[in-house]
Amino acid sequence: MTSAALDVQLHDLQPSADDMLGDVLEGLSRQPKQLSSKYFYDARGSRLFERICEQPEYYLTRAELALMREHLSQIADALGPEVLLVEYGSGSGIKTRLLLEHLHAPVAYMPVEISRSALMASVERLADDHPSIQMLPVCADFTQPIELPIPDRKQRRTVIYFPGSTIGNFEASQAVRLLRQMREEMGENGAALVGVDLLKDPAIIESAYNDAAGVTAAFTLNMLVHINRELGADFDVDGFAHRARFNPQTERIETHIDSLRKQDVHIEGRAFHFDAGESILVEYSCKYSRESFARLVGEAGLRVERVWTDPDELFSLQYLVAA
Repeated sequence: MTSAALDVQLHDLQPSADDMLGDVLEGLSRQPKQLSSKYFYDARGSRLFERICEQPEYYLTRAELALMREHLSQIADALGPEVLLVEYGSGSGIKTRLLLEHLHAPVAYMPVEISRSALMASVERLADDHPSIQMLPVCADFTQPIELPIPDRKQRRTVIYFPGSTIGNFEASQAVRLLRQMREEMGENGAALVGVDLLKDPAIIESAYNDAAGVTAAFTLNMLVHINRELGADFDVDGFAHRARFNPQTERIETHIDSLRKQDVHIEGRAFHFDAGESILVEYSCKYSRESFARLVGEAGLRVERVWTDPDELFSLQYLVAA
């Protein structure tokens, strides 16, 4: 799909309802039950996540923006001229806009995002601000290998941009698999720029996922609304609650949706029973030291070339190259 007004070419590989149905049925059949965090992101979920980033407890976005504003010239110099910038996820585009403004003659911007509405809204805003940069949005699940479109101008190198702390949403083996996929897509001469939330006082971490305004709780429970709408399920959203706690042994936030009573949920003719207090694991948010993240990327055939942090060392942006 091409916009006549803007150089925006959508490559639509959005997962089908059948893919979602299979994932949800398989996840609810597990013991304990588990659902993928990618199903947070329908249009409302994307809007709620933007509101999470504005909450006073949510230090991550503020810290990441602070470090970018401090170090953007160095980051742009490290990435070099005429890059193809491939972003996993698109969000509101605030960080991307800052990066594109400082990159040296980028040839194209290619966000890969599962929510079509969030993807197009972000890309069209960026296209208005950067008419010289080709916009090649890809509606797809970035955790799965995809064939990326080819920009009109040839890039000198491909850079995978993965801002925020989304790498922390994957268990170690899954994170290594995703990092290997990045290495494959960026090529030998490419690079990756990955946001990594750093270990810190657990009280600071926990409060970020339990804001007083309840926005994160609404975001978590919206997953059930999404599943009801797309799959015809009958989750009683008021019968479930958000719970996020830091696990010091695994050094991660573990987010659950807890059933407040005994109940059954029906999807496609199947019934799934919940006892009172039974939970669905919906997200991990792993936190890393510099050393533990360097070990992780090493398993994927990458190495950390450089690390930038905010003044309080809450968050980092890490520049990865092939080992």
